[in-house]
Amino acid sequence: MKELPLTVKRSLELFGLGLVGTIMVIGNDIIMPVIMAFFISIMLMPIYRFLRKYKLPEILSIILPILLVAIFVGLIIWFFSAQVSSLVNDFPQIKKNVSLHLKSLSEWFSGISHVSTTEQINFINKKSNDLLGMVGGMAGGAAVTLSSIFVFVGLLPIYIYLMLFYKDILLRFIFMWFKPDDHPKVKEAIYETEAIIKNYLVGLLIQVTYMTVLLGGILLLLGVKHALLIGVIFAILNLIPYVGALIGNIIGVLLTLTASATLTPVITVLAVIAVVQFLDNNILMPRIVGSKVKINALMAILGVIVGGSIAGVSGMFLSMPIIAVLKIIFDRTDMFKQWGVLLGDERPGKSPMKFPVFRRKAPVNTRPGVEQTKAKDKE
Repeated sequence: MKELPLTVKRSLELFGLGLVGTIMVIGNDIIMPVIMAFFISIMLMPIYRFLRKYKLPEILSIILPILLVAIFVGLIIWFFSAQVSSLVNDFPQIKKNVSLHLKSLSEWFSGISHVSTTEQINFINKKSNDLLGMVGGMAGGAAVTLSSIFVFVGLLPIYIYLMLFYKDILLRFIFMWFKPDDHPKVKEAIYETEAIIKNYLVGLLIQVTYMTVLLGGILLLLGVKHALLIGVIFAILNLIPYVGALIGNIIGVLLTLTASATLTPVITVLAVIAVVQFLDNNILMPRIVGSKVKINALMAILGVIVGGSIAGVSGMFLSMPIIAVLKIIFDRTDMFKQWGVLLGDERPGKSPMKFPVFRRKAPVNTRPGVEQTKAKDKE
């Protein structure tokens, strides 16, 4: 069979990429629960194997891990609800502090501009009325979104159960897609995918726990109001690469401002978040997750943004493990190896503009500063 020209191959790749994106946008309500269930089922696989090792019935070996996940999620929801209830109880004091901060901000703004306090109040009242109108118009959409969340959560345990129960059928389906000569590579890719997803998701759960305890505990000892709520919100948002930490900082500042009449607690919160995040990024998280998920920052940020635009918050959370799985697949195929290079963080030791060896798909040394023995080779 005659091989297709390179331009045709690249055109088909781009067309396939656009087709997959279109399918994800149109069917995200169906696809995202399946992907989430796939990742959770892989994370539960060690528990399932442990129970089966001790001759527990297969159905019970599947149901028990799912119940553990449900209990864990329920505890998180209970903890978060308790903290929000504490915040609601302090609403009169919060309203007083917000008024105080708005007054100070208004006086400062009047001092640097020609806009009077009366004009500022009129402007705020007008925008508040517009905002209330928008909220009323969005009420129906919120109800639809809430129902979608209940459907999402309701389908997850069913999908997880069926994926664990029919895992051998799914594995056979995957192997039958490839020639027998390629089965060793497929097997290796499956094992590595399982290891990476398992390490990554378990590492994220550990990260949420210690970030909540560490950040919330330090803020609590320093006397910051709503310390545990700030800790749990920042820990959960920190799961979203790069973007989540910024949003977590903003929410932490806003919660502190509403609970305090001075700016000192705000500075304290920002300083503690900076220290805890430095420890997390440079000491704790690399030891927990390790260096198996090697995705460069540019692709990670783009993945978060694209995932969020396609499937909202769930897409942002799942963007990194999806990219990691794609990189494993791309690295093991000659046709898509360049996409694996694009997603990874293995920077070439020399510029591909000057050294032809770095323009090829063959493995090359990516450590900077190392002399390349093949650097002078001609293409």
